[in-house]
Amino acid sequence: MNNADLIVATLKAAGIPRGFGIPSGNVLPLMEAMRKGGVDFVLTAHEGSAGFAADVTGRLTGAPGLCIATLGPGATNLATGIGDAWLDRSPLLAITCNLNTDQLGRRIQMGIDHHALFKPITKATLPLRRGEIGATLVRALQLALSEPQGPVHLDLPEDVALAETNEPMPARAVPIMLAPAADGAIQRAAELIAAARRPIAVIGASALRIGDPALLLRAIERYRLPFATTTMAKGLIDEQHWLSLGCIERACRQLQRRLLRSADLIVGLGYDTVEVEYEAWIGDTRLLQIDIEPVDIAPSVKLVHQVVGDLALSLARLGASPGAARGTWTPDEIADHRRAFHAALRPAKGSFTAHAAIDVVRSALPRNGVLCFDVGAHTHQIASQWTAFSPKTFLITNGWSSMGFGLPAAIAAKLARPDLPVVCLIGDGCFQMTCGEVATAKRLGLALPIVVLDDKWLALIKVKQIRRQFTLYGTELQSEAYGEPPAHYFGVPALGVRNAAELADAVKVALAANGPTVIEAVVDSEHYSDTVYD
Repeated sequence: MNNADLIVATLKAAGIPRGFGIPSGNVLPLMEAMRKGGVDFVLTAHEGSAGFAADVTGRLTGAPGLCIATLGPGATNLATGIGDAWLDRSPLLAITCNLNTDQLGRRIQMGIDHHALFKPITKATLPLRRGEIGATLVRALQLALSEPQGPVHLDLPEDVALAETNEPMPARAVPIMLAPAADGAIQRAAELIAAARRPIAVIGASALRIGDPALLLRAIERYRLPFATTTMAKGLIDEQHWLSLGCIERACRQLQRRLLRSADLIVGLGYDTVEVEYEAWIGDTRLLQIDIEPVDIAPSVKLVHQVVGDLALSLARLGASPGAARGTWTPDEIADHRRAFHAALRPAKGSFTAHAAIDVVRSALPRNGVLCFDVGAHTHQIASQWTAFSPKTFLITNGWSSMGFGLPAAIAAKLARPDLPVVCLIGDGCFQMTCGEVATAKRLGLALPIVVLDDKWLALIKVKQIRRQFTLYGTELQSEAYGEPPAHYFGVPALGVRNAAELADAVKVALAANGPTVIEAVVDSEHYSDTVYD
């Protein structure tokens, strides 16, 4: 076998079923090894989408996601998706297929320093070299899967990929386990919760990565803790649970802030401040933090205690601690707040509102269905309004918070969980960024509703301009009113041609039009094999 074959065999043994990317000549040796070795190559429309899809694959499968790009512009495009996995802490391997080893470091077409590019947004950036392939892959897999999880970049020169190898298959990578929290720290946390009269738990993104979400539920019920969640943590406990308060720091956030600040203790359970810093909403309420690493807070936050260590172990021990909770929250009080919150989210209008559209999608999607959505004003509404019933059915980026996440995330989710219904719900600005991935979904034969909330604006930025009393500028996506449903999205007409005469007519029509026209010319490109390199 060659090194590319060894790489693919190692990835397959690690449970990686597919990789997302865009090929170039430098990528072909790895692609051929994937074809022979049984790791699918999924062609995306953009490398950024490949990174997003790999991120979501890592979240849903437990094995690192995989994305692949060529050198230079392929690598820089890929970086957006890698940054997503970095701040959202998803296990991922990103492979850039580079020039031959003797060309590295030269000023040559497309050549840049990939390690310098990826160093700030990965746990490590590692060169793949002859004789060291297995050891490098084991290190990369171990790093990606060890808490805090995240992306690792691997750079593969083409000559290294093609070189024959006698390396044996490496041993399976084993993640480095976090140390358990000290017994005294757990005991003190249990005492603080038991003594509080009005405690509220806030569940965050670190809790997404525990193996058994039931540990959260047991700890919550053990202390009768009303709980809210951050955006990414929705669904870790069924939001119809009587103790559920909904999502914080999204739409109608002031309602949630008033309730949170009425507590006498906030219990952060796996709360990662990358989603929203505590000082934004906690006020003077005391904080007890239970997470995998020390909490990142401003001096104004009243931290009374923190538990640092393996989160699953901490939750299990907390749920089994002796002592009785003395909180005074009543079921009616919690239910009344939840009703008021959801009523505020749905103001009466005389038109078809975004909140009505979101409710329609929620009603149509089964309880175990997966929602993937994007970043913008609709994100705030969905996060607060949507009811999530199960873990890992509510997929969004809230650390990296990049537009363009929703559609590639939905494609990856449907590939990872073909047994579940998946819906993509995105804004029109997000759709314009990634509409090419519609062709990816079609090529893969995915049953994937893509619901675009088309309000003709970058609505979140429009709201911010209005709030800051700036003139609306640079945020309108389309000014004209729609008539009948358009023949192509956003009112752009689409023409299909199959021969030279039809193409000539279509080009004449398009040149005389008042706006853009999409012309689909179906052609035979076989002659490229004779002409491109002659």
